[in-house]
Amino acid sequence: MQWLIVGICAGMTGSAWSAEVGQDTAQTMKEVVVTSTTIDDRFEFKRDEPSSISVISGKEVDDAHIENVIQVLRSIPGVTADLSSGDEIKIKLRGIENQRYMGEKPGVAIVIDGVPVFERTGKVNIDLDNIESIKVIKGGASYLFGEDALSGAVIITTKRGAKYAGATVSMEAGSWGYEKQMARVGFSGEKGNGHIQASHRYGDDYYFQSSYKTDYLNGNFNLYLSDTSDLTFGFEKSDRSKDKHGSVKGVTQAELDPQGVLGRDYTRKYAVDLQKLNLTYSNNYDPRSNILLMGYEYRDRTNFLSAPQSLYTNGTSVLPSDPGYYDAYTTLNNWQQVQRGAKGEWRSSTGNVGWLAGLDLRRNEYQQLNKAGVDYCSRKQGAACAPGASVTAGTIMTDDSTDESVNGAYGEVKFRPATDWTLTFNGRYDELGLDYSAKPGKDNGYVAINRSKSFQNSSWRAGANYALKSNMDVYGNLSTGFRTPTVDQLYRGSISPSSGKTANNENLRPEESLNLEFGLRTKTEWFGIEMDADASIFQIDRKDYIMATTGQYAGSSPTIQEMYDNIGGVRNRGFELALKSDRKREYAFDLAYSYIDAYFTKYDNFYQVLGSIYATNPTMVHFNNTGKTVPRVPSNQVNLTGHWQPSSQFHLGLEMDTKSWAWADEINQEKLPGRTLFNLLANYDIREKGFLSAKWSLFARVDNLFDRKYWVTARGTNDQANYITGAYDNIYNANDLSIVVGRPRTWYAGVSATF
Repeated sequence: MQWLIVGICAGMTGSAWSAEVGQDTAQTMKEVVVTSTTIDDRFEFKRDEPSSISVISGKEVDDAHIENVIQVLRSIPGVTADLSSGDEIKIKLRGIENQRYMGEKPGVAIVIDGVPVFERTGKVNIDLDNIESIKVIKGGASYLFGEDALSGAVIITTKRGAKYAGATVSMEAGSWGYEKQMARVGFSGEKGNGHIQASHRYGDDYYFQSSYKTDYLNGNFNLYLSDTSDLTFGFEKSDRSKDKHGSVKGVTQAELDPQGVLGRDYTRKYAVDLQKLNLTYSNNYDPRSNILLMGYEYRDRTNFLSAPQSLYTNGTSVLPSDPGYYDAYTTLNNWQQVQRGAKGEWRSSTGNVGWLAGLDLRRNEYQQLNKAGVDYCSRKQGAACAPGASVTAGTIMTDDSTDESVNGAYGEVKFRPATDWTLTFNGRYDELGLDYSAKPGKDNGYVAINRSKSFQNSSWRAGANYALKSNMDVYGNLSTGFRTPTVDQLYRGSISPSSGKTANNENLRPEESLNLEFGLRTKTEWFGIEMDADASIFQIDRKDYIMATTGQYAGSSPTIQEMYDNIGGVRNRGFELALKSDRKREYAFDLAYSYIDAYFTKYDNFYQVLGSIYATNPTMVHFNNTGKTVPRVPSNQVNLTGHWQPSSQFHLGLEMDTKSWAWADEINQEKLPGRTLFNLLANYDIREKGFLSAKWSLFARVDNLFDRKYWVTARGTNDQANYITGAYDNIYNANDLSIVVGRPRTWYAGVSATF
C-alpha cells in the first residue's frame, strides 16, 4: 500500500511542477522570521520550517464534536495513541514508546498554553470545548521543549480572543448515557477581551463499571497595555472521575463478555483534581522584535485504587465468587504534584537572519502516599502466606516526595543564504536536579531514604528548507531528544527491596533519540482539484533506552542481577503522507497515511512468567527480543474523510479509519487484529439570527457506522489467571492478553446557540 501512496504523491508533485511551467519562478529575498516558541503559539507556521508540523484549528475540533481528542488527531499521520474508556488518552508519535502501557511518560512533550503538562498517570486530560489550536511537531524536539520530547511535541492553545464575545450554550446527548452541557460568555472592548466557560460531561460508557465525569471551569482574559504589548491571564479548574478502563482478559472473554462484567482492571476509581494558572506578557517593541514572558502553576491531585487482591492473609486465593471480589484492591494511591515555572523568550531578525533566545525555569514537586486498602498476602510460600508477607489494611506502603528542578536555556538561528534556501539551527542546554526523600514504610522496609541526583543534557537540531518553486519546498533535519532516568529507576532497590528490581543503579544515563527526516510540502492541483500535500520519511534511533535487565514488565530471574540499565535499543522508521483538498469546494477530501517499521535493535533478555507470580518459584522462560517488532505499532494506518458541502449551511463527512494488524506482545507471538471503521458526521448551521435571536448549530454523529467488532488494543506479557476460575494454566497464549474491545455503533447529537 505504501508504494501506491508514494506513487500518488509523486504524481501530484509532477502535476505541481508542470502547472508552473512557463511561469516566472524568480523570488525576492523575504525577511526571515522565527516562529518557534514554547510559550504562546501566536506565531503563524511558515513553510520554511525544516520539520514535519501539522496544525488543527479550534474550529475543526468544534465542528467534529468529538468525545476524545484522538478523533481529530488521527487526521495527522504518525499519531499512535493509547486509548481506553472515556475521554482519556496517552498521545504517542511514530510508534515511540508503544511497547509501554503503564504510567510511564509518553515520549512526547505535551504543552498547554506554554505549560509543560505531565500527569502522574502518563495520560493527559484536555478540555475538548476549550481548544483554539493543536500543533504537532514530529521528530526529536528536546532542542526546544527539553525533557521527554523523544518523538516530538503536541502544543495545545486554549480559546482566546475577541471572537468569543457574546454568549454560547450547547447541549449534547449520545449512546451509553453520554451527555454534555457547555456555557460560555465573553466580552471585547478597547482595553481588552476575555471569556469564561463552564462545561460538564458524563457517560456511563459501554464497559462495565467505566462511567466517567468531567467538570471544567476555565477562562482567558487579555489586557491591551499599549499598541504593541498585552497581558494574558488564563486559568482552568477541572474535577474528573473515572472508573475502569474497560479491559478484559483474553480472547474468550473478549468474545463472550466484551464489556468486562466478570473482570477486574489493575486500577479503578480515579478521582483527578487539576488546576492550571498562567500569565503571559507580550511586547512587539519594534516591527522585527518580540519579547514573551510567562509564569505558571499546574496542580494535579490524583487518587485511585490499584492491584486487585489475589491472596487472603492465610495464603488462599481470592476467587470471583467471593463476596466483595470486584472491589477488593490492595493499594489506595494518593498522588499530588505541583509544577511551577517561568519562561522568557526574545526573538528578532535583521534581513536574512532571525534568532530566538529563551530561558526555561521549572520547580516541580511530586508527592506519593500509598496505603493498604485491605488485609492481604503479598507472596505465598507453599500453601501458606510467606513470613512477613501479610499486610494489614491501613498500612503505609509508600510516603515519599521528589523535588525536581530544571534550568534550561535554548535558542534558534534561522539564516537565508540565498533566495531559495533557509537554514535553521537550534540548541538547548538543561540542568536537571532530583531530590528524593521517603519516610519509613512497608515498601522500603521501614527505612528512611534521602537521595539526590543531577543531570546535564544538550539537545540540538540542524535543518534546511529549499524552495523548489513558489509552491513547493523540500525540507530535512537532524534532531535529538532525551529523557532523564526516574527516581524509581535510579533507586528501586532502596524504594522497594522486595519488589524484584533489587539493585539501585545511580549510574543511569539519560535516554537519547536521534531523528533524521526528509520531506516535501507543496500546494498542487491534481485532476483540477487544488490541494496541500506534505510527505516525509523519517528514522528515529534510540540506542540506550532504560529498561529492566530482565525485560519490560517481566518476571524475576534467579541468575541475572535485576536493576534498570541503559541496555535497550529501538529503531522507528517510516513514511508519512498528508493530503488536504480545498474545503471550499462542494466535494473535498482529507487523507492521512503512515507506514511505520519499529523494531528492537537490542533487547537481549526477557523472562516470561508461566503460572502465578506470587508462587515461590514460578516457571521462567527466556526470550531474546532483539530484532523483533515493537508491539502495538501497526505498519499501515490510513485515515480518509470525504466531505460533501452543498451549501454554506450543511456539511456531511464520511470518515474511514484503517489500521493494519500489529503484534500484541514483545515476543511477537500474539496479534492485535487490524480493523477498518467508518464514522459519519452531519452539521447544519443557521447563520442568520433565528429563534431567541440566536445563531443555531445542529449536529449528529455516528461512530462505527457498520457496527464492526474490533479491538481497541491488546497487551500481552505473562501467563494470566483465568477470568472466571482464577486458575493459571502455565501456558502463555491469546487468553492471557489484556484486551479493550471496541464499542459497537455509537451515536451523538447536539445543538448549540450563539447570542
